[in-house]
Amino acid sequence: KEMKTRLSFLLQKPETSNTPQKRNERTLFARLSHEEALEWGRSLDVLLTHKHGLAAFRAFLHTEFSEENIDFWVACEDFKNTKSRLKVGVKARKIFAEFVGFQAPKEINLDSHTREVIMRNLPHPTIACFDTAQKRIYSLMEKDSYPRFLKSHFYLDLVKQLQ
Repeated sequence: KEMKTRLSFLLQKPETSNTPQKRNERTLFARLSHEEALEWGRSLDVLLTHKHGLAAFRAFLHTEFSEENIDFWVACEDFKNTKSRLKVGVKARKIFAEFVGFQAPKEINLDSHTREVIMRNLPHPTIACFDTAQKRIYSLMEKDSYPRFLKSHFYLDLVKQLQ
């Protein structure tokens, strides 16, 4: 039921919103085409490289209480584009504190070895320091969340409403 409510909310006209963020989400989905939504079924990569797809997947994961996975993946993508050495360290510590550290606010599910390697590399982080963890989370989403997304009423109703 929550997914249908969220979908209906996102497909409302932008002028009926009550916050700038919700207005932007609704405007984003209002511009989505049926063909674009169908393309998301090709692969998780296609879904994540499409701004509407990423937003829809995040909204779906929110209903499953697992949006930390996509948030971590997006943070890692942003991190890999960091040019300044100083910013690499700052962003690495922020990602660690938010997603990787024990009892982090958005703690992701990592094996102890991967977590330990990140902890060892944190004092002198490189652009690649989260690569293994990001691949593991991507794999988890690809094998678990993504297939459920494609079979969900959330996605199927979205595609249907866009016809």
